[in-house]
Amino acid sequence: MAGWLSLPAMAQVQIGVAGPLTGSNAAAGDQMKTGATQAVADLNKAGGILGKQIQLTVSDDACDPKQAVSVANQMVEKKVALVAGHYCSGSSIPASKVYLEEGILEISPASTNPKFTDEGGWGTFRVCGRDDQQGKVAGEYLAKHFKGQKIAILNDNSAYGKGLADETKKSLNAAGVKEATFDAYTPGEKDYSAVVSRMKQLGIGVIYIGGYYTEAALIIRQAKEQGMKVTLVSGDALVTKEFFQIAGPAGVGTLMTFSPDPRRNATAAKVVKEFTDKKIDPEGYVLYTYAAIQIWAEAAKKAASLDPKKVAAALKASGPWQSVLGAVSFDKKGDVTGGGYVMYIWDADGNYKQM
Repeated sequence: MAGWLSLPAMAQVQIGVAGPLTGSNAAAGDQMKTGATQAVADLNKAGGILGKQIQLTVSDDACDPKQAVSVANQMVEKKVALVAGHYCSGSSIPASKVYLEEGILEISPASTNPKFTDEGGWGTFRVCGRDDQQGKVAGEYLAKHFKGQKIAILNDNSAYGKGLADETKKSLNAAGVKEATFDAYTPGEKDYSAVVSRMKQLGIGVIYIGGYYTEAALIIRQAKEQGMKVTLVSGDALVTKEFFQIAGPAGVGTLMTFSPDPRRNATAAKVVKEFTDKKIDPEGYVLYTYAAIQIWAEAAKKAASLDPKKVAAALKASGPWQSVLGAVSFDKKGDVTGGGYVMYIWDADGNYKQM
């Protein structure tokens, strides 16, 4: 029709979010997808970044190292400027090698194994803490609050689970307490009665699990079914209501370490309301994933560039970056400075609350 102008499509920048959308950790992947989708929507609504709208690619690595590498290569093909991911350390570590080689910036919302940044490079970052911090808090808490009780430390042999169990054991032993048993279990099984029976014979009163929420929930449920009067203590992988749905009443009183609840931050209030208005609880790693993208956008503005290496340099050189997690700064490795872990407890209503 005469008089209509044909406007060029607005330029776009591609970014990705990668985590487990299938498998036993799918609830965590869904948290990441939820946070990333909202972050992109909010940035685009505000005009995008450096004159470009953001297009998000969501990829499933199923917390499988080989699939994570495949996802990383797909991100390379899409020429993404950023990957907010991955979730499992066992995925983030091998994927990071691809991203570094191909010039892609990676900011993990959730991978806590120290090796991720210790062995990382120019473009490897995380907005969460590390297991040597988390394990120290857990070990000291166990030594102080469970004196005289026999403690079992279990892990699933994953980069995350074994790493966290090792750090917790180190901290517990440094406090003068020796665990009654340090053992591994096989993830993905439904029946852990043999593991539970061994602990029952040892008279275990506290089970510390380095691993993910599905297996932790099954182990505590089956322990209670065998009549064990035992407390479960674990790490940040339990920050999803899926844990309680699997554990049921056996999950009441479970303790876990996680960073101070970001939903309480004044800087997160507006975004939290956006989620709650949609009947979404921004639990666990929702806000961490939102922050990864939010901070990347701020650093790109500061660098006046979307070039990943320039943005990475800005992330380390400038800051603190204002985000839904509060003020965030990075050290030379790409770890957040400050921060820390606190203890949470699961109540009878199926909610975890900071102690």
